[in-house]
Amino acid sequence: MEGSNLVTLIFVVAAVFVFLQLRNVLGKRTGHERPPFDPYSRGKDAPAENGADGASESDNVITLPGRGEPAPDVYREIDKAAQPGSDLNHGLRAIKDATREFDPAEFLGGAKLAYEMIVMSFADGDRKTLKNLLSPEVYEGFEGALNEREARSEAVQSNFVGIDSAEIVSAEMRDREAMVTLRIVSQLISATRDKDGNIVDGDPEAVVEVKDIWTFARDTRSRDPNWRLVATESEE
Repeated sequence: MEGSNLVTLIFVVAAVFVFLQLRNVLGKRTGHERPPFDPYSRGKDAPAENGADGASESDNVITLPGRGEPAPDVYREIDKAAQPGSDLNHGLRAIKDATREFDPAEFLGGAKLAYEMIVMSFADGDRKTLKNLLSPEVYEGFEGALNEREARSEAVQSNFVGIDSAEIVSAEMRDREAMVTLRIVSQLISATRDKDGNIVDGDPEAVVEVKDIWTFARDTRSRDPNWRLVATESEE
């Protein structure tokens, strides 16, 4: 029995020790504790609680989109690129409606890079690059010109100086196809030589201004995000 009483005493002492430790860790109630926060209990007429600096909690609330704030203007970048109410603005908005990721400034930057790649690929006879950047119809015309040049054993020596200006002049949706037309003014050095190295066209030392009207298109329902050149025209 004495052994049993000793074991019981040990458990009692241990229980008291654990209780005291919990009391130290969790603290004890004084009657001045703040009630548990219930985000659904406060009515609109209830007073706001103030922080240490006297500011109400409402001063620190961040309103989430869609809660009392108007949605961001999806046409903001469109209106920067084209006068609101103009035909160009209407066309760009239609493209934006069809493909939300469309941004005129980003498109223009990509089109300028594509322009340089196409011009230099044509000069170098790079059919693979051209095929990726041109529509089948435009590629057929470029390839025909390359075939004729190669049949005459001619070679083009070109140096792309840069683009002076590029602007979107028209835009529209044709069924599910977005179409954007640009006016591009560039500087180019170009000369064509025959098989003997004689210059038959152009000047290897002269910088020439080139004005082009190019139209790029993209199927907005396709997973392919790339735009392709679908029409070309030289501006005199």
